[in-house]
Amino acid sequence: MGRREWLLKRNCSLTPRQTVAAWALLLALSLAIGVFFTVQGAPYVLVFSFIEMTAVTAAFIVYSRHATDYDRIVLEEGRLLVEQVRAGRIRQASLDTGWVRVTAPRRRRDPVRLEARGVAVEVGGYLLPAGRQTLARELRAELSAQ
Repeated sequence: MGRREWLLKRNCSLTPRQTVAAWALLLALSLAIGVFFTVQGAPYVLVFSFIEMTAVTAAFIVYSRHATDYDRIVLEEGRLLVEQVRAGRIRQASLDTGWVRVTAPRRRRDPVRLEARGVAVEVGGYLLPAGRQTLARELRAELSAQ
């Protein structure tokens, strides 16, 4: 009986360093435009630049908090261990493989649902619909081989 593991992560297009660089570039550009128009006699443009910079900063904070979210599923020794990280918070569940029921997504946005003895976990939200179907098939195959 071997160990099988699935790691399901977000597909982030920017590294943390690139994210900070993009954020700094946007803030510098907005500040430069605000200062330019303030010097030209339109001081309210700078006020709106600060509002824009606040909104951009908030968006980058939300993005950054969830950029490292993931689902990890580990199958070993008669247990299905599920670890989910959301905004730095870790949630873990341990399911008995003899009782696990895998429910494939019925609709396009539905995750894969794992249930055993009253404990339910939804995984695979970061995958494309075809990937969620594949994950459900793989989990069923591995669980039936146990």
